[in-house]
Formats: sequence, structure tokens, C-alpha cells
Amino acid sequence: MKLKLKAVSPKIGRELPWPQRATTGSAGMDLSACIEEDIILSPRQLVRIPTGIAIALPGPEYVALVCARSGLAVKRGLTLSNGVGVIDSDYRGEILVGLQNSGDADYVIQPADRIAQL
Repeated sequence: MKLKLKAVSPKIGRELPWPQRATTGSAGMDLSACIEEDIILSPRQLVRIPTGIAIALPGPEYVALVCARSGLAVKRGLTLSNGVGVIDSDYRGEILVGLQNSGDADYVIQPADRIAQL
């Protein structure tokens, strides 16, 4: 399957990397925070973080899943607010990542931080 990626922010490919697999054995591609400044995420707070990209799946038999980065979840308590994000095959808008701080301390999300996996 060929996944079509579209930059919806001019930062993609310049200030932020295109989503890519970190290694040949990676299950998914890292998604980065496409934000202008740091976001402080307080305990129990929910935020939506833009990624600067949109995708086009090839047909209705496909779905894309947005998953938490295990290191952030286990070490910092930063999880997806909906468990797993589902991108329907006909959705063409920007991918937003809903994050929740389930830890006991503030967490700072900086521009270009890797925040989830696709």
C-alpha cells in the first residue's frame, strides 16, 4: 500500500521532518508537534496538537491508527486522550493528536517533539 502524505503546514520538510519510520523494523511513523511555541500540559489536562500533515488512504478497506509513543506513556504518563486515534479512509483534514497528561507533574511539549505514531 502506498500512503499519500500532504503537508498542510509550510514547516513540514523545512522545520519539521516528514513522518517516517525510525528503522526498517518500525511498526509506524513518528508524528511531530507542529506548534509555534511550547505547550505546558498540566496533570489531567487534555490538548489537541496539530501535526502539519494530512493523509489519503487508498480506499475504504484501509484505516490509519494514531498510537501513543510507548516511551512517553510509560516514562511520562503522556497518553492519547482517546486511547487510539482512528483515521477513516475518506478523512482528508489535518491529523490532530489528542494528548492527556495522566502523570502528576506538568509536561512540556516543544515544537517538533515526536508525540505519537501513525
